[in-house]
Amino acid sequence: MEPRPRTLEGEMSARTYQIRTFGCQMNVHDSERLAGQLEDAGYVPGDGEATPDLIVFNTCAVRENADNKLYGTLGHLRPQKTAKPDMQIAVGGCLAQKDRGEIVKRAPWVDVVFGTHNIGSLPTLLERARHNAEAEVEILESLETFPSTLPAKRDSAYAGWVSISVGCNNTCTFCIVPALRGKERDRRPGEILAEVEALVAEGVLEVTLLGQNVNSYGVEFGDRLAFGKLLRACGSVDGLERVRFTSPHPAAFTEDVIDAMAETPNVCHQLHMPLQSGSDRVLREMKRSYRSARYLKLLDRVRESMPDAAITTDIIVGFPGETEEDFQATLDVVAQARFSSAFTFQYSIRPGTPAAEMDGQLPKEVVQERYERLVKLQNDISWDENKKIVGRRVELLVASGEGRKDTETQRMSGRARDGRLVHFTPTGPLVDRSVRPGDVVETVVTYGAPHHLVADGDLLSHRRTKAGDNSEAGLRPKTNGVTLGLPGFGAPAVTPEPVSGCAL
Repeated sequence: MEPRPRTLEGEMSARTYQIRTFGCQMNVHDSERLAGQLEDAGYVPGDGEATPDLIVFNTCAVRENADNKLYGTLGHLRPQKTAKPDMQIAVGGCLAQKDRGEIVKRAPWVDVVFGTHNIGSLPTLLERARHNAEAEVEILESLETFPSTLPAKRDSAYAGWVSISVGCNNTCTFCIVPALRGKERDRRPGEILAEVEALVAEGVLEVTLLGQNVNSYGVEFGDRLAFGKLLRACGSVDGLERVRFTSPHPAAFTEDVIDAMAETPNVCHQLHMPLQSGSDRVLREMKRSYRSARYLKLLDRVRESMPDAAITTDIIVGFPGETEEDFQATLDVVAQARFSSAFTFQYSIRPGTPAAEMDGQLPKEVVQERYERLVKLQNDISWDENKKIVGRRVELLVASGEGRKDTETQRMSGRARDGRLVHFTPTGPLVDRSVRPGDVVETVVTYGAPHHLVADGDLLSHRRTKAGDNSEAGLRPKTNGVTLGLPGFGAPAVTPEPVSGCAL
């Protein structure tokens, strides 16, 4: 292994790193784990100006043209690699799991390729590649170690991801995730609660429970009511103000989960419930094990228990064989469901999925026209629903990076408890010195737009928080890996000591 460069004082200087993340929340959380490992191995974040010693790509294979985006970016890096041969490039995530050795064939200047099942191997693979002066490719077929056992450098001082499961047992015909992430593996409740408590000890106010099908949690250890119990257990964590989760599956969403959401004060009344299609025929072709009537009945039940719930969704337009009648069924369900917002996608072929081989692939222009109709309908609904919020008092967890025009409008941004984005004016006699990301404020909504709300009056309250202190100081939590193996719910018997301060 080559020696690290020395500073003028003769001490070893740390290598700098940069992680570029593509795709879903699962990838974002995996990148936090990668950052935690690298910093434990002596790396430090790059300053964004100088070329880093290491660039890690955490890739996604779900989005269209994911391959082209990665290989195009790697091509742009080749001159930097030539100019700085000691710089290392690593590629991980779903696309690495799929393409494997193809990556170093197409981009031989890449040093390390690792898959979704062995993110804990990155530091070792980097050292091995440096020592052997050749690319290291390691793709495991099953999970080597649950990501929660790895340290994590968190992206936010006030909100954190907590993975409760990895993998997926469903066989949706449009999705390649099960092939790349494997079968569902569930963490034990005690491990999850220990990680939540470690985050809260570091000042985090909000956690999002994360899983490919989050409400299927418990299937591995045989408790079909485990997810509802977990939500209730999070309600007993002192200092935890908000709990969210993503993404559930309609077929596995049960009454006990709705009751837990309604009866646990810190569980937010926000629900992201993927629809994918309003056509029962298309749902069958997708192998989605619910039908539109069941889906709408589920939404009715949620709103009966939580009238203020904001419900969002995912919808795919142009699935193979989708007819105009099928698409109209989707429009009808959207009109009836009254989603607060929707993530809408145009179907595109994903090699390796059953849908890629189906007859009836639709022309791009047909898909585009339907997509535009759906977006217009949903925008109209979102705007109508947001107008109903005008005049309402809302509590906001102040965020950073949410409002692109905040600087020019002199506003800040935050998320209401129902997940809606609110741009607000941080003024008024009740402001305590200054408002920071991570603080909690209350205000009144003065305007509703399709994708956000505006609150331009003076703040009704302002509470400074430890998360706000950390944000102001530029500090983020770093949590150690949690592995307790506890089988039950409640306060964990052993809670890891929080890291002193928020290392950066």
